Amino acid sequence: MARRNDPSHKPTDTSEITLAQGHQARGQPMALTDLVREVERLQGVEKAELKYGDLVLVRTRNSSYAIFCLGDGRYRVSGGWFDRMGASPTTTTINGCTWGGSAIKTDLVAGRGLFLEFGNRVLTTRIQQVQVVRAEEPAQVH
Repeated sequence: MARRNDPSHKPTDTSEITLAQGHQARGQPMALTDLVREVERLQGVEKAELKYGDLVLVRTRNSSYAIFCLGDGRYRVSGGWFDRMGASPTTTTINGCTWGGSAIKTDLVAGRGLFLEFGNRVLTTRIQQVQVVRAEEPAQVH
């Protein structure tokens, strides 16, 4: 069986999507129906639930990231790759989260067990922990 890293290997249909967790670890492709089941079980931080000022702290296998929500699909990101490249903090978008292949869940900022892909195509190692720190609501004047 051809491996995902083999440049001559070209998937012939959508049933050959592999996941980084579970099946791929055993070298087996995951059927599209299994991928749909995985999506239904996902727990993560969705883009729609964040508002300006919220902070998402993400710890991956190799790095930590601080992701500050700016609104309008933009985030100020520090840590990990951005620190190593001398680019922290940087303003970017988030493409979504993957299972380690090309299938991406575009409405997620982060989910445990997944890989985070930033708008500049930087892909993190597997996410181990996610924490959301909500921005404080401004005091209401009555």
